[in-house]
Amino acid sequence: MPSSSPAAMAAADRAAAALERLARLHPKLIDLGLDRSFALLEKLGNPHHHLPPTIHVAGTNGKGSTIAFLRAMAEEAGLKVHVYSSPHLCRFNERIRLAGRLIDDGGLADLLEDVETANGDMAVTFFEVTTAAAMLAFSRVPADLLLLETGLGGALDSTNVLKTPLATIITPIAQDHEHFLGTNIGQIASQKAGIMRAQTACYSADQQAEAMHVLIAHAENIGASLQVAGRDFHLAETDDGGIHLSCAGKDFLLPAPGLRGAHQLENAGLAAACLFDLAAKNRLPSCGQSQTENAFASGIQSAVWPGRVQPLNDGLLAELWPHRPIWLDGAHNAHGARALAKTLGQIDGGKWNIICGALNTRDPAEFLAPLAALAGSVRCLAIPDQPASLSAGEMTAAALAHGLDAVAATSIIAAFDQLDPAYPVIICGSLYLAGHVLVQNKTLPD
Repeated sequence: MPSSSPAAMAAADRAAAALERLARLHPKLIDLGLDRSFALLEKLGNPHHHLPPTIHVAGTNGKGSTIAFLRAMAEEAGLKVHVYSSPHLCRFNERIRLAGRLIDDGGLADLLEDVETANGDMAVTFFEVTTAAAMLAFSRVPADLLLLETGLGGALDSTNVLKTPLATIITPIAQDHEHFLGTNIGQIASQKAGIMRAQTACYSADQQAEAMHVLIAHAENIGASLQVAGRDFHLAETDDGGIHLSCAGKDFLLPAPGLRGAHQLENAGLAAACLFDLAAKNRLPSCGQSQTENAFASGIQSAVWPGRVQPLNDGLLAELWPHRPIWLDGAHNAHGARALAKTLGQIDGGKWNIICGALNTRDPAEFLAPLAALAGSVRCLAIPDQPASLSAGEMTAAALAHGLDAVAATSIIAAFDQLDPAYPVIICGSLYLAGHVLVQNKTLPD
C-alpha cells in the first residue's frame, strides 16, 4: 500500500498535479500518430535509443496477461525487468515498473516534471507524453529486459518508436476500437502488425484466418521472422492442466499457469515460446540452460495479474460477503466475455451473481450475451468517476433485454444487497470498474 507520511502524500500530490496538467495538453484523449512522440523524445535526448533489450507486445486480448507471464518467468530466471503497461487499475504508478518495482510517487513526480519542462506547450496526448516519460525512466534505470505493451493498435501507437526490439509478440486479434483501428479484422490486424521489424522474431498466437493472412503477408514484406502458434510452435494442455510446449527443437512440460482460464494456457504458452526460443538463441542473459528452464516453469506457475479472474479472498468485500467466493475480472468485449464465461464455468458449474458496469464505447449486449447462461442475479452500476460509463439504468436495460434478473445498484457495496448467498460473485465489465473495486476493497496492486 502507498505510504501515508506527509512527504509521501506531498509526492503523490505533485505526481497527480503533473498528470492533470499533462492531460490538458491535447484536446483529444486519442489521436494516433508518431510525429508528436518522436518530437518529444528528441527533446528528451531520445531515451528510446537507450533502452534495455525490449519485447514489444500488441494484440486485442491477452497483452497484459502475456506480459505478466513474461515478467514472472524472466524474474524467476534472475533478470531485472522493466514493464510498461496500460491502463492502470488504481494508480498511474502501475504503468511503470522499474527493475521489478512500481515507480514511487516521488520518482514519478520528478519524471513527469522533467518531461513537462522539456515538452513546453507542445500539443501531445496524455498517452504520448506519459509513454515518453516511461521511456525516459527506463533509459535511466539499468535492467536486463523491458516488456513494452502497446496502448492502442500498433503501427501508430506511441510505443512503436523502437528501431530494433529484441522480439515482438502479437496476442489474439479481435474486433475492438473499430473507430480507430478499422472496421474489419484485416484492418485491425494490419495495425497490430506494425510493431514487427525486419530480421526480428515475432511470436503470434493462433489467429482468425483473415488476421493471420495479414500478419504473414506483412512479415514476408518486411523480412520479419514470424513464428505462429500451431504452425511453428505447438501448445497442448496436459492431463494435470499444465502445458506441453514444442518449440526451439525441444519439448517442454510446464505447470498449470498461475492465472485462471483456458485462454491463459495460450497466453502462458505464447510467452514461454518467446522466452525459450530467445534463450536457445542465446539472446537472453542465462544462468545455465537447465536452471533457466526450471525458472521459466516456476514463473508460469507464480504469475499474477490483478483484475483478471482475480479472487478477492481478503479485504472489505470479503468481510461484507462471507457466503461464497468473490471474483473480479476486467474483460470488456465479446472475446473477453466468452473467455470469462468459460473460465467461470470451470470454477463453478452453477449460477453466478453478476455485478457489472461498462463504458458506453460499445454495445453492452455483446458483453452480456456470453454470460447470460450462467447469470443468476445481476446487479448493474455506473462506474464512479468515469464520464464515459453507461448509467446503471442503461446497463440494467441491456441486461433485462437479455431476459436477465437485473436490478440497478447505486454503489459496489449496495450491489451486494439482495444477492443470492448460494451463488459465487463475479464483478466484471470494465477494467475501470475493476480498479474502483480494488480501491474500495483496499487491495491495491503492488
